[in-house]
Amino acid sequence: MKDIKTIDILDQLNVDLQGDVSSPSGFVAGGFHVGLRKQRKDFGWIYSENEAAAAGVYTLNRFKAAPLQVTEACINNNQTLQAIVVNSANANACTGEKGLQDAKDTQAWVAQQLDLPTHNVGVASTGVIGSFLPMDKIHYGTQNVMKDEYNHGAYFSEAILTTDTITKHLSVQVEIDGKTITIGGTAKGSGMIHPNMATMLGFVTTDANIESMELSNTLKQSVDQSFNMITVDGDTSTNDMVLFMANGQAENNTLTPTHPDWHKFNYALNFVTQYLAKAIAKDGEGATKLVTAKVNGAADTDEARKIAKSIVSSNLVKSAIHGEDANFGRIITAIGYASQNVEPSETYVKLAEVPVVEEGMAVLFDEQYLKEQLQGDNIEIEATVGTGDGEAAAYGCDLSYDYIRINASYRT
Repeated sequence: MKDIKTIDILDQLNVDLQGDVSSPSGFVAGGFHVGLRKQRKDFGWIYSENEAAAAGVYTLNRFKAAPLQVTEACINNNQTLQAIVVNSANANACTGEKGLQDAKDTQAWVAQQLDLPTHNVGVASTGVIGSFLPMDKIHYGTQNVMKDEYNHGAYFSEAILTTDTITKHLSVQVEIDGKTITIGGTAKGSGMIHPNMATMLGFVTTDANIESMELSNTLKQSVDQSFNMITVDGDTSTNDMVLFMANGQAENNTLTPTHPDWHKFNYALNFVTQYLAKAIAKDGEGATKLVTAKVNGAADTDEARKIAKSIVSSNLVKSAIHGEDANFGRIITAIGYASQNVEPSETYVKLAEVPVVEEGMAVLFDEQYLKEQLQGDNIEIEATVGTGDGEAAAYGCDLSYDYIRINASYRT
C-alpha cells in the first residue's frame, strides 16, 4: 500500500506518454536511415544545447562492447556529455581493437560535426554481435546529425530498435523550487534481457540542475529498482547501458539529498525508469503477457529482489503463464531455490489475485476461474515468504513459441 507522501507526489506528476528524451528544455533528439537495416531507421542522436552532467550504468558482462567502453571512459573521466549517437543492427561487440577504433572514430566524427570536445560525445550500439561496423554508413550518419529534417524525438525512439515491436518512451514533469522540472526517457529492449542489464539501451534526460555525483548515485539506485529487476530470457548482453544527462536549464536550486524536494525528484526519476523497464519486459521477444512478481516478508530488500527475480526468470513459470496453467508448484520451486531464508510455513502465494498457497501448503481454488484470469495480458504473482521487512518487485514475460522462432533466425 502506498503511503500518503507517495500518493501526494504521484498527484503532482504530469505524465506525458508521448514524451521522450527530447522533452526536457534544451534537448533535441532525432534519427534516420543510413543503410544498416533494410528500411527502418538505424542511426540516432541526443543533443543538449549546453554541456550536461552525465552518469551511466553499464552491463556486468565481461565482454563489454567497444562503444560502451568508450562512453564509460568519457563519463568516468569528465562526468559530462553534450551528445550521444546510437546505431542499431550492429552491436560492435567482440570486434577487438578495430571495433574500439571504430567507436572512437564515430565519436570523433560527431564531435567535429557538432564542434564539441571529443570527450563530450557518447556512443552506443545494439544489434548483432561479432560484425564490424560498415564505417562508410556510420560516417554518413555522423555527417547528418542534427539536420532539421531528422530532428524528432520519435525518430530517435525508432532508430534504436532491434527486435522490439514498439517504441518505449515517456516524460514527466514536477515542480521544484517553483520551476517546472522535466525528465524524459527513451529505451529499447526485447530480447537478451536479464537483471544486471540486458540487450537494452536506456536514455534519460532532464533539465534539472543536479551535480554529476548525485546524478550517478540516484541513477544507480533507480536502475536497481527498475532495469535490474526485469528479465525476458536470462541472458545479460554485451552492450547494455543506461545514460542520464542533466543540463540544468530549469534553473532550480542545485539538487542534493539535503534539498527539501530531493525525494520528489527521485520519485519522478523512478517513475520514468520503472515505466520503461516494464515496457521492455512486456515487449519481450514473442511475449504475450507482462508478469509482475511482488515479494514481501523477506529477510531484507536484497533477499526480496533475489526471490522476485527468481520467479520471473524461471522458464517453467514463464511457460505455465503462457499456457494459462495455474501450476503454482513452479512458483513455489522458484521461491525455494532463490533463498535459504524463506520460511515455508510462513509462505503465501497469490496468482492473479487468487490465493493458491497458504502457510506453505496448497489451498483449494476454482481452476476454471483462475484459468480465465490468466488469459489477461498483465499477470501478477504475490508472494509472502516470511515475516521480515524486505520487499521488492520484478518484471518479466511469458515464454512463447515465437521466442524460439525469433531467436532461431536472429542473424538472418
